[in-house]
Amino acid sequence: MFQESRNFKNSTYTQLARIGKAISSPKRLEILDILTQGPKTVESIAREAEMSVANTSQHLQTLLESKFVEYQKQGIYSYYKLADKTVVNFILSLQLLAEKRIAEIQKLREAMYSSKDNMEPIPMHQLMDRIKKENITLIDVRPKEEYELMHIPGANSIPIEELEQHLASLPINQEIVAYCRGRYCLLSVDAVELLRSHGFKAVRLEESVQDWFSLNGND
Repeated sequence: MFQESRNFKNSTYTQLARIGKAISSPKRLEILDILTQGPKTVESIAREAEMSVANTSQHLQTLLESKFVEYQKQGIYSYYKLADKTVVNFILSLQLLAEKRIAEIQKLREAMYSSKDNMEPIPMHQLMDRIKKENITLIDVRPKEEYELMHIPGANSIPIEELEQHLASLPINQEIVAYCRGRYCLLSVDAVELLRSHGFKAVRLEESVQDWFSLNGND
C-alpha cells in the first residue's frame, strides 16, 4: 500500500514538473505573455520577442508538449493561442508572485521609470470609478487586431504608431488614460510621454485587459 502511494506521488509530481520545464526559459515566459493578447502566427511572435522563427518554433513546441498552447492552421500560417483561461490566470498569478517575492524585479522597474517624469500609474479601482463618471478618455495603444479581440469597455483604439496623427481628435480639457499589454509593456509609457509633450494631461494604466476582466469576473 505504501509503495503504491509513493509511486502515485512520484508519477504525479513528475507530470507537474512539466510545468516547471515549460516556464524555465525567459523567452518562453515572454511568448506566453505575448499570447495573452490573443492568437498570433509564429512570425508575429518571433518579431515581438525579437527571435528567429526557428528558435520561436522550438519554444512553441515545448509549450505545446506541456499543453500551455494550441495551434490552428490557416492557409500557410500556424496561429498559436493559449490553451484556455486557466493558462492566462496562471501567467498573471506568476507575474504577481514574482513581483512580491523577487526584489530584483521591482528594482528593474524602478530603474526603468526613474528616467521618466512622474510615470506613476492610475490604480485600477480609480479607473473603474472614473469610467463610470465619464470624466476621462481611455485609449488602447496596442495593435488594432489585439483591441478587436478584447478591450476594456469604453476604450478607444489608437495604436501607438498612429497616436500623433490622432492628437487633434483628443480632448485637451480631459485627462487621457493609456493602456497597453500589461506591467511589462512600455507602449503606454511612450503614449503618455507623447501626449504630455503636446499639452495633454495623461496617465497610464499598468494593468492589462486580462487583469481588468479578471477583476470584474468577466470571462
